[in-house]
Amino acid sequence: METASFTGLLRTLLWIVFIYYVLKFLMRLLAPYLFQQVVKKAEQNFKQQQQQYQQNYQEQYSQQNQQSKPKNEMPREKKKVGEYIDFEEIK
Repeated sequence: METASFTGLLRTLLWIVFIYYVLKFLMRLLAPYLFQQVVKKAEQNFKQQQQQYQQNYQEQYSQQNQQSKPKNEMPREKKKVGEYIDFEEIK
C-alpha cells in the first residue's frame, strides 16, 4: 500500500479546481440555450392546454345550443309572501 504524497494531493486539488472552472465556463455558454429550450417546451405545453380547453368549451357550447329549446313563455314572477320585518328585542 502506498502512502499519499504531498505532490499527489496538490495535483488532485488542482484537477478539482480545473474541472470546477471548466464546468462553470461551459454552463455560462450553455445556460442561455438550455433556458431557451425550457421556455419553448413550456410554451408548447401552454398552447396545447389552451387548445384543449377551447375545444372542450366549443363542444359544450354547441351541445347546449342544440339541447336548448326556445321558450315563448315569460318566466313567472314568484309570489310575494310579505314584507320582511326586522324585530328588535326590548328589555
